[in-house]
Amino acid sequence: MNHFEYKNNTLFCESVSVASIAEAVGTPFYLYSTATLRRHFEAFDGSFSDISHITCFAVKSCSNLSILRLFAGMGGGADIVSGGELFRALKAGVNPKRIVYSGVGKSEQELYLALKSEILLFNVESEQELLRLQKVASELGIKAQVSFRVNPDVDAKTHPYISTGLAMNKFGIPIKDAEEVYAQAEKMPDIDVCGVSCHIGSQLTEISPFVESFRKLKDFIGRLKKNNINISYLDFGGGLGIVYDAEEPPHPREYAKAIKLEMESLYKNGCNCTLILEPGRVIVGNAGILVTRVEYIKKGPVKKFVVVDAGMNDFARPSLYNAFHDIRPVERTERDHEMVDVVGPICETCDFLAKDQEVPVCNSGDLIAVMSAGAYGFSMASNYNSRPRAAEVLVNGDEFFVIRKRETYESLIAGEIIPDFLNPEK
Repeated sequence: MNHFEYKNNTLFCESVSVASIAEAVGTPFYLYSTATLRRHFEAFDGSFSDISHITCFAVKSCSNLSILRLFAGMGGGADIVSGGELFRALKAGVNPKRIVYSGVGKSEQELYLALKSEILLFNVESEQELLRLQKVASELGIKAQVSFRVNPDVDAKTHPYISTGLAMNKFGIPIKDAEEVYAQAEKMPDIDVCGVSCHIGSQLTEISPFVESFRKLKDFIGRLKKNNINISYLDFGGGLGIVYDAEEPPHPREYAKAIKLEMESLYKNGCNCTLILEPGRVIVGNAGILVTRVEYIKKGPVKKFVVVDAGMNDFARPSLYNAFHDIRPVERTERDHEMVDVVGPICETCDFLAKDQEVPVCNSGDLIAVMSAGAYGFSMASNYNSRPRAAEVLVNGDEFFVIRKRETYESLIAGEIIPDFLNPEK
């Protein structure tokens, strides 16, 4: 459930009309509901309340400081994949002992910053990364707590671009090779091996791939135990899907029930590890929308185009994944629906928010809402075509707050410097 609903045919976010926000801040903008964010976090986190666990929100899905602060205040941690995300999480007040660091390409400087910040766990993804982490930890005199991301070679049954657990993917260490890497790490003086990590993909709508992966991990942990390597943390990643169109993903409590059932055998075998979870989309996806205004209606020989002021630079998912997002009018009328492409102003053929999709008939000046845009929306936005990035707005009850100002033309060039040789007058 989310808190975007029509009242007298006007779309509201909680108790604030979307049109009134558009009038105040302009378009396009991302709009988030505090009540929905809270509800979704509680629904997920609460499903695991009867076992030892940490819910580490996937910062990559939606990285605004206010949203990270909201989850931190609810006891949440952070799953990060860069030094920038570490900086954001700490600035938002996330407890570093609830931060886990994933990602295949951690630089030496990023490892240094994370070690100095005393984060909970590094999810190491290669032998070379392990060697680099040992080097940096030794120089700092800090012992690094490590888990290895194990690739179970399980088909997540999702879009190939967001599948991460197959042998062909760049992520993790093949499960058949991982024992040797653990044995190597155990001998390193500045590495504390204490976890196993796994993440098989994103937008999963079936439980079976999770269960298959978990069973492989349990078997693997059992083999480690025989080699006197004891595991304190099992990081099972994220990936639980949401409804964009006609999907039927499991509710977090169904997902939790299946995972906790698998955990029981671990506990019986003496592995009293803490479960780490990395939800992102399932919490923020349906808690945010993108609001954009119709600029033109363009009729081509084959198609009709609704041209809006948001483009693929603002919201990349449709062009990147051919993802479906429901398009709704901010002011609902009795108009018919028609098959159109909703497109932006970017000079690329793939610049669309909806393709061959039935949407309510639009006129120039209308406001429309791109639904389920809270995850991988603003966080993937760019300045392509020198377009300032959109504003972000958070509603709490009957109030709204601009939590990120719209960029300006001046901010676009703030870091650029013209060298003297291009300034003849000097």
